[in-house]
Order: sequence, then C-alpha cells, then structure tokens
Amino acid sequence: MDNVFGNRFAPLNIVAYGSFQCRFSIAAYAEVRLLQEVMGSQLLYAYRHCPDPFLHPLSLDAAIAAEVAGMQGKFWEMHDALFETRQPLSRPSLIEIGQDIGVDMSFFTDPGVYRKMAHKVILDFGSGVKSGVRKTPTFFVNGVQYNGRPDFNGLYKACRYVQLIREASSREGRSPSFF
Repeated sequence: MDNVFGNRFAPLNIVAYGSFQCRFSIAAYAEVRLLQEVMGSQLLYAYRHCPDPFLHPLSLDAAIAAEVAGMQGKFWEMHDALFETRQPLSRPSLIEIGQDIGVDMSFFTDPGVYRKMAHKVILDFGSGVKSGVRKTPTFFVNGVQYNGRPDFNGLYKACRYVQLIREASSREGRSPSFF
C-alpha cells in the first residue's frame, strides 16, 4: 500500500521514488511541498522508497524507520523530518528523529517488524525498477514518467499539461489516451 498525501479522488497524481539520503531527493522535497500547496485538492501525492545502500549507507534504514512511523500513523511526519534534518543520519539519529515526533521506535529495533518493513521498502524498490526508475528522485505524473528537472516549475508544467489534455479530451467526449 502506498503512502499517499492529498485528495484520493484528485484528477492528478504524482508518484515519487526517492531516498532520504539522496541530495537530489532532498532538494526536490521542498519543490514538491510547494507544488502540493499550489495544486491543493487537485493533487494526490504518493511516495515510494528507492534506497541505494551502496551510495547512501543509511537509506534503507531511513526508509524502514519511515515505515515504522507509518505503522503508527506518522509516515508523513517522519518523511518530512527525515528530509528536513540537518544532522547526518545514523541508526541512533533515526531513532531520535522518530521519538521527537512521537513514534515508538522500539519497533525499529524489533527484528520481526524490521523485516516486515524492509519487505515493504523492497516492494517499493521493485516497483520502481519495473517502472524504469534508474535514479532518485524519479516522478510519475498520472502514470507517465516525468523526465524533466525535479523542480517546482517543471513538475507544475507537467501537471498543467495533464490537466489541459484531460480538459480537451472531455470536451471532445473521449478519454485521454495517455493520462
């Protein structure tokens, strides 16, 4: 099940594959937040994990920590805290960040829960590989991979393009063929 934020009936959806240790994902985070503000109820945003432990040694643990928070209804709080932190990530800092937002992080050190959450992260990663994700962040707008810059202007233009296609198709009485 995806971690989603926004209107579940929104005409626009963005699926993001990211990593909490990737500097490009970190930079895109603020851009996506602005896009969410501007698009409001027109946008449903989903975040999927795409850790790369070879490049970012704590990326898998950070994703698992976010899922542990998600078990407790605090995925987005942890997501935001991980992207906004200025401290280097470590297992102790992940626990501290979780505790600071009210997450019972004892689950993070429970081997059974850890494996279950790791499985969820691996499923996210696998869906990204199947969808052609080769780097983080990667975005899909209404199911189509967005290949532009991962900034507000580019993502906003992609969303507006989808809206215009949908509007034109509905005026013509047909469904859009690719969105």
